[in-house]
Amino acid sequence: MLNSITDPALNSIFASEFNSVLGSILLNSEPSPVSAFEFIICAAASLALGVALSLINGYKNKSSKNLSMALCLLPVIVQTVIMLVNGNLGTGVAVMGAFSLVRFRSLPGNSREIVSIFLAMAIGLATGMGYIAVAVLLLVIVGAATVVFAGSAEREAKQGFKNKELKVTIPEDLDYSGIFDDLFDKYTENAELVSVKTVNMGSLYELVYHIVLKDGSLEKSMLDDIRCRNGNLKLVCGLIPEKKDAL
Repeated sequence: MLNSITDPALNSIFASEFNSVLGSILLNSEPSPVSAFEFIICAAASLALGVALSLINGYKNKSSKNLSMALCLLPVIVQTVIMLVNGNLGTGVAVMGAFSLVRFRSLPGNSREIVSIFLAMAIGLATGMGYIAVAVLLLVIVGAATVVFAGSAEREAKQGFKNKELKVTIPEDLDYSGIFDDLFDKYTENAELVSVKTVNMGSLYELVYHIVLKDGSLEKSMLDDIRCRNGNLKLVCGLIPEKKDAL
């Protein structure tokens, strides 16, 4: 069995079949002018894949319309540049110099959006060289992985609704060390004092806790008990602020 797998003749046949399926649609292997028909096919494929990428990027993700439009058009632009270069070294150097002058002046995106931009460029490179099947396969693989990871992240977020940030204001003459320990033992699985700061010209303390509720329905009861102990001063309970992920 191993000999049949490592047989050079069999490997050659497999490679030939693989290339016939995923090979370039451009007829000429050497650098040469691209026909209008070939350009239209590649451009249409780039645009279609760009639209699909934009839809995948918007799945369970807050994305701007400008980014969605950019993801739709970026594969076509990159594909056109690759076709114009077409093996010409001088044109390639000129294009590289022109792109080095481009500076993106926009709000920083998260890591998922940056990955989508790189994927759009990779699709444009593939279609620009005529490898439309490779571009489709790349989008299917990365898109499927994105959908799976996005669904997993959403399930984790739903499970994290019990994780709360609690801000309690107390008078300055009240010792905050362990003041709410008995209430936290009653209502939470875990409670951690994150920070302490003075407010209102130093006449009050603001305590910030990160807590994990035993039962979300008991949140109001916990807040009522804390209000009775802190003199009904300001009390804030909400989700823990998310940190923006970036590359």
